[in-house]
Amino acid sequence: MAIDETAVRRFRRIGTITIAAVYFLILVGAVVRASGAGMGCPDWPTCFGRWIPPTAESQLPPDYHRIYADLGYADTDFNPVKTWTEYLNRLTGVTIGILIIVTVWQARGFLKRDPPVFHAALAALVLVMFQGWLGAVVVSSNLHPLLITAHMLLALAIVALLIYAVARSQRASFARLHLHAISPGHTILLVLILAMTLIQIVLGAQVREAVDTIAKAMDYGHRELWPARLPWVFYLHRAFALLLLCANLVVIWRFIRFLPQDHLLFKLNLILGLLVVTAVATGIGMERLGIPPVIQPVHLLLANLIFGIQFLLLVSLRYSRGEELPSETDSTASGRIGATDSSK
Repeated sequence: MAIDETAVRRFRRIGTITIAAVYFLILVGAVVRASGAGMGCPDWPTCFGRWIPPTAESQLPPDYHRIYADLGYADTDFNPVKTWTEYLNRLTGVTIGILIIVTVWQARGFLKRDPPVFHAALAALVLVMFQGWLGAVVVSSNLHPLLITAHMLLALAIVALLIYAVARSQRASFARLHLHAISPGHTILLVLILAMTLIQIVLGAQVREAVDTIAKAMDYGHRELWPARLPWVFYLHRAFALLLLCANLVVIWRFIRFLPQDHLLFKLNLILGLLVVTAVATGIGMERLGIPPVIQPVHLLLANLIFGIQFLLLVSLRYSRGEELPSETDSTASGRIGATDSSK
């Protein structure tokens, strides 16, 4: 059963906007963690008992320190910058929830024609709901590092589901790219690189947990001394970054040598190379500059973007090689991707 071209374009548009919003949330969450604003709102879902947080301490009860100490949050001090940073994080999360609901609604047209598109969007919605619950648990745990890491990894799963849904909805267009000259070995390499990136992100999360511990121990001062106090996992993370850089460059070279410069996958590989090099540069910068809070969110966002581009490349290559091709009826439904056929 065919779905009209307008509906396909509409789903692609809302799906892409939702993916961008999830990445923005990852950036905001990283800013919250790097700035120590995670407890800027000590309660959830309200913030200092309000749906819109206060802007000055005078707007809070005189005994608010005791109130939150009784709730298990000792030494709660109102800081308007941290409070509103965390509040922006929550507002972004709510916005993404709305966007994903709209995405699922737009995906309903694929239920009969291509059910996995709808199922992937629906699974992303379920994970977002679980993510909201986990966010409340993170606050109630007083920012337990392992829960924060789980919160971040769950965001990656949401991104992967959304990318898959959008890419699959365009698989007829990908099939017209005709990448039969690309050997199946490229798919295997991409899977390996994707697995390595996930390992690196987990290692980075452990380094981040160590940084949080060191920051608390040193009362968030003397940042220039922090790198020397990092545990062995930091050195493993650093060495693995160089290995990942080399592996990505090899994969990128193997792709672009077969593709014309105006090809979609050629451009995706160039973007991937730029992201990987920049991520390594920001990692070096953090070590040399005492882990400045400005670079931390950028480094985390880059790692997540690298994962997303790699996953998109993997899915795109799968459909471009003609795997699981849609029917002729479906082929007429998708919007054309502006890329040159590599066989021409």
